[in-house]
Amino acid sequence: MAEVGIVAKYWGNWRFRKMARHLKYRPTVSSLVWMLIAAFAPLSAGGQMSTLPNGVASGDATQASAVLWAHSTALGEATFEYSIFDDFEIIDGNETVEVVDVNQPVKVEISGLIPATQYYYRVTDAQNETAVGQFRTSWDIGVSAGLRFGASGDWQQAPPFPSLKNVPERDLDFFIKLGDSIYADSETPALPGVVQARTLEDFRIKHDENLAARFGSNVMAVMNASTPILATIDDHEIVDNFAGGAVPGQSPDAPDVHPLEPPLFTDAVDFVNETQVYQDAMQAFQEYHPIRNELWDTPNDVLTDGKPKFYRKATYGSDATVLVLDARSFRDAPLPAVTDPFDSNEVEAFLAGTFIADRTMLGRAQVDCLKNDLLDSQQEGIAWKFVIIPEPIQNFGIIGAEDRFEGYAAERTELLKFIHENHIENVVFIAGDFHGTIVNNLAYQELLTGAAEEPVAVESTPVSAFEVVTGPVAFFDALLGPSTVNLAASAGVLTPFLKAFYDRLPVEPDTDSIVNDKDDFLKNLVNTQLDVLDYDPIGLNENNAGAEGLIDAELLQGDYLACHTFGWAEFEITPETQELLVTVYGVDAHSETDLLADPNDVINRVPGVVSQFIVNPNRTTVSDSDSSTDAGF
Repeated sequence: MAEVGIVAKYWGNWRFRKMARHLKYRPTVSSLVWMLIAAFAPLSAGGQMSTLPNGVASGDATQASAVLWAHSTALGEATFEYSIFDDFEIIDGNETVEVVDVNQPVKVEISGLIPATQYYYRVTDAQNETAVGQFRTSWDIGVSAGLRFGASGDWQQAPPFPSLKNVPERDLDFFIKLGDSIYADSETPALPGVVQARTLEDFRIKHDENLAARFGSNVMAVMNASTPILATIDDHEIVDNFAGGAVPGQSPDAPDVHPLEPPLFTDAVDFVNETQVYQDAMQAFQEYHPIRNELWDTPNDVLTDGKPKFYRKATYGSDATVLVLDARSFRDAPLPAVTDPFDSNEVEAFLAGTFIADRTMLGRAQVDCLKNDLLDSQQEGIAWKFVIIPEPIQNFGIIGAEDRFEGYAAERTELLKFIHENHIENVVFIAGDFHGTIVNNLAYQELLTGAAEEPVAVESTPVSAFEVVTGPVAFFDALLGPSTVNLAASAGVLTPFLKAFYDRLPVEPDTDSIVNDKDDFLKNLVNTQLDVLDYDPIGLNENNAGAEGLIDAELLQGDYLACHTFGWAEFEITPETQELLVTVYGVDAHSETDLLADPNDVINRVPGVVSQFIVNPNRTTVSDSDSSTDAGF
């Protein structure tokens, strides 16, 4: 408790606070303090169940505004107060909102804030229950003060989530939820016997469950109180692989996951994103996240006009721009999946289909926003551009490509080619969905025309952008490492001997590629598949000839692949050099069965570093003359 006492003693002095702000000091709140808040979050001071069971949260913080959030089970007024003082001796402002439904959280947007400033806020509900939180506003463009943020996705299992336990102590500027914040198409304890959420009430229960205390632990309440968030959706906020821009009946639907379940998208409307279940799911998502409720205003584009807008542009001084995408609400129906990857005709037909013009994953309005904001950020001299996209954009091959950006190759090429031709430097895509961490540089493909009888030919152009796929927070049954190996074994790609060899390997990430741990085995397996299509091998240091020298990176710990743990990724920009340090934290994976058998063992798991690498910013223009390679299929 010594650290707590020292911070309280000096931070309580207004002269110290004034000097600290002048020197750009960023106060660190002890993780112990936040752990104490979490431990007692479910109970009020009198030992009764708290009327603020999910704590508080902040999000969509800018230089001058933020959204504050709370979920109260007490009907009546809830008051939000905020201050630059942690003891609230001077209140900068307050907002009051009415709680009219115990299942519907409340939130307010506050404005007129000071850039680059630490704020504290508290919420008091109608039962006089109070909870506190904090956030920082971002720096104005022109200031390079450094940045540190986190990201992860895939909350498939019920709480607790020990993989996020160390987030508060990392003193992040924000945390990005990459989607799959619930799994509406899986049974969890809050809705026993329900394998598919269908109503607004169902979706609310699912979101509430993942923010609630369980076995005396509420990691999410601790994280949300300490760290503002950005958030977007993926598919499991409704159902696996749904396509919001498809006609109902053409999108993947509940029977594709659970054959005995009736379909969700049955409304007589033009798009899935106009169905009642989509609207209910998005309403619940917005209610349970501290984000602004925005709508697209595109009167000439019926696909997006009036629909929920999760696209965000946020700048953090001259260090970074963060662009948050929605890759579900406007995508076209997927192509049929490749059933036999050894059938060259089927593979060629699929590849050709991915390049059909005007097929979209993001929708034209969102593509245009992204391109304009990337170009503006480059012209404004912002060092790093982070593109947040739930679905991976890196090349993985044919299997499962129909649901990834590879299945919408024409639009994927348009974006990456735009980045390349406009010399937009230091672009990092951050994705979830894969239930593991994989880092790789990027390349775009273009079809080459030829005689009808010739095989499909593709020209591949490496770019200086790269991608970090990270997570999961918790998804044992589909953890990328074991699920990929099991799939390969069942398909005959791996012999029983190799499968048994994998099973005996430890989870001990290292920086080499010697197959002496499970991640090395998986990397070797994935690289074998990438090589078939002449795609770049996993990592930023092993490259095909055309990609050499585009990214200046050094692996420090672990590997560029970490697919056997639960966890999250941290991104830190050094203000003096603009170097980007990426650290992946993880805990041993656990199942629901493991949790029920020994809750304390799971709850007490502490995240450790499983991968770490550093990237120097690219300040040069790459010549186009040596950046292309050809591959034929």
